[in-house]
Amino acid sequence: MSFDVIALVLFGALLHATWNAIIKAGTDKSLDAALVSAGGAAAALPLLPLLPLPASAAWPFIGASAILQFAYFQLVAAAYRAGDIGLVYPLMRGVAPLIIVSTSSFILKETLSGGALIGTMTICAGILTLAFEARKGSRRAIVLALANAAVIATYTYVDGIGARISGNSISYTLWMSLLPPVLLFAWAISQRGVNAVAAHIRYNWWRGLIGGGGSIISYGLALWAMTKAPVAMVAALRETSILFALVISVVVLKERSSIWRYVAGAIIAAGVLVLRLG
Repeated sequence: MSFDVIALVLFGALLHATWNAIIKAGTDKSLDAALVSAGGAAAALPLLPLLPLPASAAWPFIGASAILQFAYFQLVAAAYRAGDIGLVYPLMRGVAPLIIVSTSSFILKETLSGGALIGTMTICAGILTLAFEARKGSRRAIVLALANAAVIATYTYVDGIGARISGNSISYTLWMSLLPPVLLFAWAISQRGVNAVAAHIRYNWWRGLIGGGGSIISYGLALWAMTKAPVAMVAALRETSILFALVISVVVLKERSSIWRYVAGAIIAAGVLVLRLG
């Protein structure tokens, strides 16, 4: 994997950890997740006239992705209500690439080199070390995180294939971002009512703009990378966002750290180095 691909995916990982921390720190995680999704759509709209439409073959993938993204944001909010980011985030982001690595050979017919496979598995091992360190969390949080890992793996396949056949990965990403906030806010209004949703938007709109902008850029970089490198490698590298999430959890959210988190960070960094050399 080339240096420019690695650098851009790592930058996307930083943005991904940032918007997850915004949701975790919020008072209403379901509505904050919807705001982040809406912020991504708002960031996408001005750019749509500047780009070509995705190829017609990609539109079914965009529709399927919207449904999966709706499920993803709902599970993110539920998992963060049930457990700490130090447990939930590593499980969600660590198990997903393991699923992809173990299935990509017959779904995408992609074969990883020995070095790429070792690097990918090393990154996953480091991430799951963090989850093991935080294993005393609630069973509900663990179940929700694992369920979301399956959703993440599924939409990674859907969007990885969709971006490749779309003809333009950036255009695919922007169009893909438009429908999920519609689904999320329709659901929120049906559960909470218009007034409650409007009141939350009035006082927390900035969370959506900041988090949504970071979300769409982060995912766009990942999808672009998937057109340049195997999906499994990009999926694993993207999950180095957990390193940035660790820093945010300690410095910003004031969560306690332990030696195992630093050990896990070293393992993840080693995995990135192996990916680069492999």
